[in-house]
Amino acid sequence: MIKALLSGVFAAFILAGGVALTGMASPAHDYPEAESYVVSPNASANVDAALARAAKANKRVLLVMGANWCHDSRALAGWLATDRFEALIDAKYELVFVNVGMPQSGDGHNLELAKRFGLQDLPGTPSVLVLSADGMLLNADTASTWRNAASREEDAIYDELAMLADKAA
Repeated sequence: MIKALLSGVFAAFILAGGVALTGMASPAHDYPEAESYVVSPNASANVDAALARAAKANKRVLLVMGANWCHDSRALAGWLATDRFEALIDAKYELVFVNVGMPQSGDGHNLELAKRFGLQDLPGTPSVLVLSADGMLLNADTASTWRNAASREEDAIYDELAMLADKAA
């Protein structure tokens, strides 16, 4: 009887601790999250395929360079996966996610893609490159300014991507 009582008390303790730890481990935020930055054996080929699809469909390429460890990258990927953003992307873009590791600490990869399109440095993650179908970077001035994506408002992100979708090449 005492053993059963102690087991019940222990189980209640573990459950209460689990609830507390779960609460501590999950910070509240106002954005969706997605882990879309899969390491690809050939990220350059993925981008080339997106450029080819964009040329056929008269669209832009939305090249998002980030990492799953980065909350700003996960937040941006989460927004892009919502119905609102999916409609814009389906109509105007070919979307490609590229995992860049940790470029700010010297452990980056796929950084040659940024250089290929005119960005010499990725100071952090994520970076968002909007490309014409022929590979011209259309937002060189803002491509590496997305490191605060988790704190941006949904409407601001949407409006910028909508504007870039229609920007003259």
